Amino acid sequence: MKFSEIKSIIESLLFAWSDPLPIKEISKLLEIDVKTIENIIKEMSDDFNFNMRGIQIIRMNDYVQLATRAENFEYVQKLMEPKQNKGLTQATLETLAIIAYKQPIPKAEVESIRGVKCDRAISTLIEKDLVEEKGRLDKPGRPIIYGTTLNFLKSFGLSNVADLPPISQFQMLAEEDEEDIRDIFKL
Repeated sequence: MKFSEIKSIIESLLFAWSDPLPIKEISKLLEIDVKTIENIIKEMSDDFNFNMRGIQIIRMNDYVQLATRAENFEYVQKLMEPKQNKGLTQATLETLAIIAYKQPIPKAEVESIRGVKCDRAISTLIEKDLVEEKGRLDKPGRPIIYGTTLNFLKSFGLSNVADLPPISQFQMLAEEDEEDIRDIFKL
């Protein structure tokens, strides 16, 4: 198969799938080793960026997805119908931060850190596909452990959770900054 055909097929797969697609799945479909597929995807991504295409290939862990270029956001937003969607509350943001930095983590430990129940916050995060069940602990009651999703990585522009800024870099936000931060989390 020609190199140009492989690139065309990968682009078609990413477009048709629309959700993050495992690189291993692309490798399996094309019957080409993973490393070669990764190199081809990297070349495609570089080409999209060099030519300032309206789409880009984003990578999250071992998944790739087509996405619109961030610079075109305001135009894409105009096209889309306005959608009323409630942002995340302070309690939900705190819960998300704890899960993101401590994952995998059981609900009881999240509650211990926050000092309050977090059932509603976790339900909201699961509903918004930012958090998911990652399994169960092998101890009495077999509590569920939670971790972040691919959608979390995508929403925050991260390749993987190791890209989260170190906690030591955070400082207390001034009250006027809090509203700007909340706008970011209107998912």
